[in-house]
Amino acid sequence: MKTRITKIAKIRKRDGRIVQFEQEKITNAIYKAMVSVGRGEEGREGAQELTEKVMTAIENAFAKRAEVPSVEDVQDVVEQVLITGGLSEVAKAYILYRQQRADIRGLKKVIGVKDDLKLSLNATEVLKRRYLLKDERGKVIETPGQMFNRVAEAIAKADLKYGKSKEEVKEIERSFYQLMRNLEFLPNSPTLMNAGTELGQLAACFVLPVEDSIEGIFGAVKSMAVTHQSGGGTGFSFSRLRPEGDVVKSTGGIASGPVSFMRVFDVATGVIKQGGKRRGANMGILNVDHPDIVEFIRAKEGGGFANFNTSVAVTDDFMHAVERNEEYGLVNPRTKEEVRRIKAREIFNEIVTCAWKIGDPGIVFIDEINRHNPLSTVGTIEATNPCGEQPLLAYESCNLGSINVSKFVKPGEGEVDWERLKEVVWICVRFLDDVIDVNRYPMPEIEEITKANRKIGLGIMGFVELLIKLGIAYDSKDALLMGEKLMQFVTNEARQCSRELGLEKGSFPNFERSVWSTGDAMRNATVTTIAPTGTISIIAGCSSGIEPLFAVAFVRNVLGGMLEINKLFEEIAKERGFYTKDSMIEMAKRGSIQDIDGIPEDIKRVFVTALDISPEWHVRMQAAFQKYTDNSVSKTVNLPPDASWDDVKNVFLLAYKLKCKGITVYRYGSKEQVLSLDIPKLMLEEYIRADSEYTGECRICSV
Repeated sequence: MKTRITKIAKIRKRDGRIVQFEQEKITNAIYKAMVSVGRGEEGREGAQELTEKVMTAIENAFAKRAEVPSVEDVQDVVEQVLITGGLSEVAKAYILYRQQRADIRGLKKVIGVKDDLKLSLNATEVLKRRYLLKDERGKVIETPGQMFNRVAEAIAKADLKYGKSKEEVKEIERSFYQLMRNLEFLPNSPTLMNAGTELGQLAACFVLPVEDSIEGIFGAVKSMAVTHQSGGGTGFSFSRLRPEGDVVKSTGGIASGPVSFMRVFDVATGVIKQGGKRRGANMGILNVDHPDIVEFIRAKEGGGFANFNTSVAVTDDFMHAVERNEEYGLVNPRTKEEVRRIKAREIFNEIVTCAWKIGDPGIVFIDEINRHNPLSTVGTIEATNPCGEQPLLAYESCNLGSINVSKFVKPGEGEVDWERLKEVVWICVRFLDDVIDVNRYPMPEIEEITKANRKIGLGIMGFVELLIKLGIAYDSKDALLMGEKLMQFVTNEARQCSRELGLEKGSFPNFERSVWSTGDAMRNATVTTIAPTGTISIIAGCSSGIEPLFAVAFVRNVLGGMLEINKLFEEIAKERGFYTKDSMIEMAKRGSIQDIDGIPEDIKRVFVTALDISPEWHVRMQAAFQKYTDNSVSKTVNLPPDASWDDVKNVFLLAYKLKCKGITVYRYGSKEQVLSLDIPKLMLEEYIRADSEYTGECRICSV
């Protein structure tokens, strides 16, 4: 049924704004109410027929008097049409939904945020705590929409430097704003926080060198402090530092070793807040042939180094020695001399044991990283950012952004909207490239090499929702094929856009020293990265990065605790008629739906969670995306509590075999965790009480 042409052109929002009237929103609201009471089989056509009656009533009431109806006026008419039409149950569901929206608006007022985009409560709370501008008294002074406008305006100004007119820049700004407003794309956190502000530091990822001297070590600590204060995370290789017990010729003393100096970095991080908004984060890396490698592997046992992720940089030679059960040499980085030989499997087993116990260290396959280093003549990569997705040269920084691919499935067709995705990729690449020009860098060394190489990292989030909408299970060959196809498409389009930007604005200065030098132009040395998208995925209301669902219901232990129940699951459960209070309580207790009676098998198949999936599928998915990603892929292999030592060993070996650039495991319960299946009873009861006709809004336990 086609949407009728209506005489009502405008509607008055609750904040007084007059906007375009969208008849489809009435149909959507009625259809959701029908589904929630088990009348979904009547379909959208039934909802559209009711919408026709609503429109007739609205026109009779307002069009003749040339008045603009308000949102409340329209909702009143919807209720009347449903009740007079004998649809009392649907009317009740609609009234409940309307009341919930009013309650949510009230809760947001309590939170202190005027939400002009109808975001979830969790998103609103995150924005309030970390992103929205505040006055000197700490009061929020911008809405989410105004934040996106601030960011879009600040970033688009970069194009003024390249001959664009003010009108053209305004159009670019509008395209940036629309992507963020629609939650189709979000840049990394520092860009959202700092664009258009006095601080103005917009990059997320930095790698800082640590040289083997007191001046070099404490110079790096100072650089880290400045970088963390501006909002960035830092990665370090401590592999240049001489081992514990080695000679210090200048003083005649004895060296304390890299792990000892890492404590200085850790303590300094603990007393610095990034831009006054969040704690700093670090990655500490040590080469597998460093004499202090065993101490490094065990460094985080007992709860130490809370501000560090750690990874061992392993080489091809080391992995070959593991496979053959051979010895390899430990080398003093000061003298470059081999100090002793040790069985490779002894060290590999130490890595596996500690990773099984506490989730650290991970592994960085440093030779694989440097095989794909587009600037090998400029320098060798020794370290990554805190989550491992961004290998960088010394002093390099990189700004990241992620496309919410769950938004790119054609409604009712079960197909990816490749044409729209292409448009968005091209806008995103321009956005991230513009960030490089408007950024205020914390150090001149960082600005110099960042602008010389112009690396960007466009990635995705919401991948699991895309799979669910397509009817594909995460742990399947079809999912791997979709992952490869999707990332190949994004990277190919991003590279093509970068080439066009190179022709338009000029290639990055180190272009002639890069792998791209045989072409005619390239604006950016790298274009794609898969980031973890922790908080920006909360704002976007989707799953993080390329991870599977952690659980259908779980608590995110940040900002006082956030209960998250998968919106897609609830929508499908209502539409298919298996949504009940008991099933929601049982699902929330377990996290998984695999053993819950009454849920159809096809739904169980696509709603597999991280702990339902065998470790192999985690690794294979990471490898599928790595195949077509310029930089690296942030992905955690989440393991159940009873996962074995051999499970961890096999994950590491498979990741090397499949040419991942790094790998991280986490056995559930092995250390304090951000995502938890331990949902407090009161939180769950409040959720069920408040949302017996739940519509998908996440609730915050502290409200």
